[in-house]
Amino acid sequence: MGPRKAAHIYRERHPEAASFRVTLYGSLAATGKGHMTDVAIIEALAPRPVELIWEPKTVLKRHTNGMLFEAVNPAGESYDAWTVFSVGGGALAGEGIIHTESPDIYEMTRLSQILGWCERTGHNYWEYVEQCEESDLWDYLSEVWRTMREAVERGLEAEGVLPGPLNLSRKASKYHIKALGYKANLQTRGLVFAYALAVSEENASGGRIVTAPTCGSCGVVPAVLYHLEKGHLFTEKRILRALATAGLVGNIVKHNASISGAEVGCQGEVGVACAMAAAAANQLFGGSPAQIEYAAEMGLEHHLGMTCDPVCGLVQIPCIERNAYAATRALDANIYSAFTDGTHRVSFDRVVQVMKQTGHDIPSLYKETSEGGLAKDYKQME
Repeated sequence: MGPRKAAHIYRERHPEAASFRVTLYGSLAATGKGHMTDVAIIEALAPRPVELIWEPKTVLKRHTNGMLFEAVNPAGESYDAWTVFSVGGGALAGEGIIHTESPDIYEMTRLSQILGWCERTGHNYWEYVEQCEESDLWDYLSEVWRTMREAVERGLEAEGVLPGPLNLSRKASKYHIKALGYKANLQTRGLVFAYALAVSEENASGGRIVTAPTCGSCGVVPAVLYHLEKGHLFTEKRILRALATAGLVGNIVKHNASISGAEVGCQGEVGVACAMAAAAANQLFGGSPAQIEYAAEMGLEHHLGMTCDPVCGLVQIPCIERNAYAATRALDANIYSAFTDGTHRVSFDRVVQVMKQTGHDIPSLYKETSEGGLAKDYKQME
């Protein structure tokens, strides 16, 4: 999403260009073909020809997901070189990037601060979001929820093999059918698995999904909320309020650490998605602000140190299964927190700090390069 957005910006800047040259660096180059980055850039720059250069061994200082765009005139001369970075969840950073990032409208940037505000005022997290955002917040979240639901339902109906060299079969429809045959306790697990698989498989096949907080972790929040809406008959209004809280949790991590697997590993993607879903679920079940914070803390804490090692650079193995496991773990975090009064020793903000430091300490081999971990023995398909 980030590279596509950057390409659109550059295309609008240079409609006169005869062609374009795009150089991809670091993790973006190492896993770009598996993530269909090349396809996204070429489509966004069409109909002009595009020369793509892959530099996986070169990591730019600001972020490992670097891109260099150059316009080329009819004489073959390049001009107006523009370096930009894809920093996770479709967001961009770099020179001239002022309209692709969300405006900074939240005065309080730590969950402990907002928790204190909730306890002083009697409000909940979603009310803080409503207070900070513009009047179209609920229309926007309604569109987000509709897109999430549609991704679940499309994914449950889809069958066949996912694109790419792994020849991985879709599993969501089979899990869904099998889950319906079990008694309630196992059925719940199976259905949540199916919903998460459905959205993650849609992402892996290039379908329309919501970054929550990223494409690679897009199945967790929809799976949890879709299951709770179906199984507990929560109204759309309450689901949207839960989404507001989930988004707040994700934004806090993005502001204070990172949601980029290439920067901090999968703890910043699936781990953050789990925290978002756990907070949303706990709110739906009537948790106090302290319990919601605790649920989010557990969702992230128990993913600390998780590496990002996609096989062949594809968002398939182990990404898809991780979404399914994280969705059920989010529900477990909700239940665990519900048994408490919300009091605990390690705050969510502290876990975010630890996650950031842990991500910096993880060797680059294990941060979306497809050169270490599970991906080590697989070659990127040309």
